[in-house]
Amino acid sequence: MTELAAAGGGSSNRGRHFWDAEPIRLALTWPPVVVWAGFIFTLSATPNLRFVQSDAMDFIVRKAGHMAVFGVLAVLLWRAVSYSRQRGALAISLALTVAYAASDEFHQSFTAGRHPSPIDVGIDSVGALVALLALAAWLRFRAQRAA
Repeated sequence: MTELAAAGGGSSNRGRHFWDAEPIRLALTWPPVVVWAGFIFTLSATPNLRFVQSDAMDFIVRKAGHMAVFGVLAVLLWRAVSYSRQRGALAISLALTVAYAASDEFHQSFTAGRHPSPIDVGIDSVGALVALLALAAWLRFRAQRAA
């Protein structure tokens, strides 16, 4: 089976579910997702989070950071879902990442100096989408090169 098929792009995963995966693969692929989500949660719980003194530069750094951390989360989710032999792993990982981004913004409403923003959910989603598109292109390139 090609990696693209394992990512949910092929028919060989038809009828498979995450509980059909080998327990060791589940044990190795899901903990990084949980750890990374915890890292995002910790950043969101930090009051008045700033990275640089300049307001304009801090804005750029924070928004680029949003895209990067949620891009990493999307790829980690894809890895866990695809190793679970779940069809449509790319779409599922994107949906889970967007859902986590929305819950992260809700979480920020309880943190001093932070506020929820639907725009940030959009930025997080774009970061996830870009990372997954890059992953899909890489998988396709590797599959073509192996053929």
